[in-house]
Amino acid sequence: MSVGVLIAQENDNSLQMVTDRPDATESSSVVPKGFLQVETGGFYESYKNGVIKNEHFVYNTTLVRYGLFDNLELRLGWDLGKVKNKLNDNVVSSNLSEFSPLLFGIKVAIAEEKNGMPEIGLIGHLFLPFTVSKSIRPETTGVDFRFAFSHTLSKKSSMSYNLGAQWEDDSPEAAYVYTVAYGYGFTNKFGGFLELYGNLPDNSSANHLWDAGITYLVKPNLQLDASFGSSITEGQDILLSAGICFRLPN
Repeated sequence: MSVGVLIAQENDNSLQMVTDRPDATESSSVVPKGFLQVETGGFYESYKNGVIKNEHFVYNTTLVRYGLFDNLELRLGWDLGKVKNKLNDNVVSSNLSEFSPLLFGIKVAIAEEKNGMPEIGLIGHLFLPFTVSKSIRPETTGVDFRFAFSHTLSKKSSMSYNLGAQWEDDSPEAAYVYTVAYGYGFTNKFGGFLELYGNLPDNSSANHLWDAGITYLVKPNLQLDASFGSSITEGQDILLSAGICFRLPN
């Protein structure tokens, strides 16, 4: 996310690590050629559907990024989680921990920030149904794409935003996606962000959410993060997330 960009600019280090977590906004930067970057963590979210409380536990959400060329990275991702449904604090249903369909995608660097114009990247993903067990296998392949933009506001602050669309598993309905994140570098190691994001499905109600969090750069190739959030429209009651990102070689 954009906090990493701030620190990189402040240190004038083109190889400074920039991550795509913990916020929903994907960075416009690609991983440098020949580097492998792993971004992993977990999150908890809950929301109510009538009298039923739904809890979603994701124990491992991992994105692996590899810089294939100076302007192109390959992306692989997967989640391991489970869902519990509760009525008056009593569990009425719970599924086994399952991996989500494997994410395969690319990110392309389109333009550098120059003369007031933002840095621009393009990201596309496929969610491959044949990579999960038949019991939870979707019938169709999920697809998403988004353009990622980044503006430097000062030596310590920046604005990043995404625009795109997604077609989820087993749903022919397109949902248009947006994110806007403001990042601030408190020090060379500590950064923070505040974000608004959501989606606008073709034939369903729009979903609007917010989150905020911090990052801590332990060393140039190792970052920790934590965040929390909720929905503005009816839906998510709370989101809690924490994770770690590292890059090889150092």
